Amino acid sequence: MIRTICKWMLYKKLGWKKTVTVEHPDKFIICLAPHTSNWDFFFGQLYERAEGLKINFLMKKEWFFWPLGPIFKHMGGIPVWRSKHTSLTDNLANTALDREEFRLCITPEGTRKRVGDWKKGFYFIALKANLPILLYGVDYEKKEITCTECFHPTGDVEKDMKHIKLYFKDFKGKKPENFSIGDAAQE
Repeated sequence: MIRTICKWMLYKKLGWKKTVTVEHPDKFIICLAPHTSNWDFFFGQLYERAEGLKINFLMKKEWFFWPLGPIFKHMGGIPVWRSKHTSLTDNLANTALDREEFRLCITPEGTRKRVGDWKKGFYFIALKANLPILLYGVDYEKKEITCTECFHPTGDVEKDMKHIKLYFKDFKGKKPENFSIGDAAQE
């Protein structure tokens, strides 16, 4: 019932479409960009339910206050303490190795503001746990959710991050002025 309602709302009522051409294995990381607005969360949750997926996501710990905290955790939210240097990347990689299924969505920009240097935690989780990275782009101009590449990290962080960033170069976020692929665009 929820899936039907979410499909109707996302695709019929709101007019979004999807172009997803890659298989989704039992374990993967989603690298989602651009992330320029809180609306990204709304559309991500709507898409997840419309497609019958259950995907965890990282979110700054400040959002996990009462009454939202329990709701976000129920939805699959994992709080991130950005001020602390924890071994979250290692913990998530170990969790992925231990489980039969592991699906995690990360926005590598780490914020809705314009940044050139993306966070690489998603990459290192995938590398350590030998997981594919599904590249998901959200384009508000086209009203399209796209995933046409499944990327396997090679260990060459700089080369791989450039490749990943270039994948997203043509996507238009809700606030396009807040999105940057940094130095990758100039090379």
